[in-house]
Amino acid sequence: MSPSTPPDARGISGRVVAWALAAVLIVVVLAAGWIGVRGFLAYGHLTDAQDAAAEVAASLDDPTTAGEAIAGISADTSAARSLTSDPIWQAAESLPWIGPQLAAVSTVTAAVDDVASSALTPLAEVASSFSVDAIRPRDGSVDVSLFETLQPAAREGADGIGAAAASVAAIDTSRLLGPLRAPVTEAAELLDTTSAGAETLARATELMPAMLGADGPRNYLVIFQNNAEWRSQGGIVGAMAVIATDGGRMSLAAQGSSGDFERYPEPVVPFSPDILSVYGERPGLYIQNATQVADFALTGQIAKEMWAREFGTQVDGVISIDPVALSYLLQATGPITLPTGDVLTSENAVDLLLNGVYQRYSEPSDQDVFFEVAAAKIFEALASGAAEPRPLLEALTQASEERRLILWSARAEDQAVLDGTSLQGGLPVTDAEQTAFGVYLNDGTGSKMDYYLAADTSVGWCTGVDGLSEAGLSVTVRNDAPADAASLPRYITGGGSFGVPEGSARTLTYVYLPTGASLVSSEASNSAAGTVFGGGFDAGRQVVSWTTELAPGEEATLVVRVGTPRTPRLNVNLSPTVNANETQEFATSCDKAG
Repeated sequence: MSPSTPPDARGISGRVVAWALAAVLIVVVLAAGWIGVRGFLAYGHLTDAQDAAAEVAASLDDPTTAGEAIAGISADTSAARSLTSDPIWQAAESLPWIGPQLAAVSTVTAAVDDVASSALTPLAEVASSFSVDAIRPRDGSVDVSLFETLQPAAREGADGIGAAAASVAAIDTSRLLGPLRAPVTEAAELLDTTSAGAETLARATELMPAMLGADGPRNYLVIFQNNAEWRSQGGIVGAMAVIATDGGRMSLAAQGSSGDFERYPEPVVPFSPDILSVYGERPGLYIQNATQVADFALTGQIAKEMWAREFGTQVDGVISIDPVALSYLLQATGPITLPTGDVLTSENAVDLLLNGVYQRYSEPSDQDVFFEVAAAKIFEALASGAAEPRPLLEALTQASEERRLILWSARAEDQAVLDGTSLQGGLPVTDAEQTAFGVYLNDGTGSKMDYYLAADTSVGWCTGVDGLSEAGLSVTVRNDAPADAASLPRYITGGGSFGVPEGSARTLTYVYLPTGASLVSSEASNSAAGTVFGGGFDAGRQVVSWTTELAPGEEATLVVRVGTPRTPRLNVNLSPTVNANETQEFATSCDKAG
């Protein structure tokens, strides 16, 4: 105690400190209450906005209603943003522990408001005078000016939504409490999906006028992949057609089939040493094998050159589609009656085109005629405007997401618009956001047995030796053919032409490891049926080759482990088969994959 400090002074100073502490406590309590109340009110506004957005999404058949609805959504998101951006809230964001929680809330709220109040406004203004039905072809022609009108607004909207998605993606969710982490992650995924959709729209408005011949005539080779005989991108190339466009008008200019092509003495386009090490020359020698390579850009070049050699015409690009995608399109067009009397529907298209035709016709030439007629009738329905616009857009979107509809352009400026999209059919991309494997299936039986086969994949993270991050991939191939499959028509079984017993199926699988990943181990179960036997490298990715030969009812599984940095997502690009396959997550074990 200082002898110079009077007792009264010590009492006064003590009371001052006490009152000061009380004042600080009161301010903290009031600030916390202020933040809590404003956070609760902001939550209410965001909930209202979410409900309104769901109503807008459900009524997209009438875009003219979007402007008013978006204005209402914007009012709610703006109110929520105001409630979570005042000086008290901002000051609290610098506090330990609670700060990151508040910063995450304000970032998500600001991002959602940017989308509703700014990014969607240009599109809403265009939508007020736009009808979805306007994109329906009329007498084989599409009004290309519609896409040109949409283009500026679509690009502005895509850029705005992309920026909002990036701001939320940058939030460090590891610092968030569980109850907040889940909605922030959900918001990030929603914005990411919305951004992808907006970017697709923007690119479509840039690409479609040129593809429809706005700047002069174009020709596109459409190849139909047959999933009953697997190839990396879906199936062998069977029927083909050339679609000519000019000023928005579309016409069927030519048709062909794989039987029109010879075996070339050497690859029709140059192959890199990497491609040769994995696939050899066969993809460049046979049109049926053009889709054996995993990158559609190379397939497009091969198909373009082969078509030019056989038919003497150059095409501006190559479009690939499979019977499953056609079944989606038939949901939009409705049933189509063929000259044979068959009624092609979304329910029977896959079975008829991938199996029924081979049961009915033993001669490949008769099969080709059936496919050509079916393709012509489907094109006729689409070009005449028979398809309902919204179901058609949904069908095209689903087919693209499943990599059943892919496109390569011989024009560099058009191909650049496709960069990074699912339409491009490129190799799996590994970056800061995702780690991606590729699993590409190829028939080795010379048959149509893959109609009966199924393939499943699963992935998971684990911690390996020395605490390093590892990713695991499990691939299972299964022969679901009936026990008496050997009695099926020879064209389906292959007739033992490649040394495979009738009813069995041989599959060559190429597993692309994530870019930069190092192989830790690869092990196949059912060793009599599945063996890891080769590999190589393609575009900086290590490739593991695996072969299986399965009798009806048999299956084999390959488990691959790789060392690679952990990312938020773990994905697989799997060859499109007859059935839609979803990659599953398995338990985080480094010993086994599910």
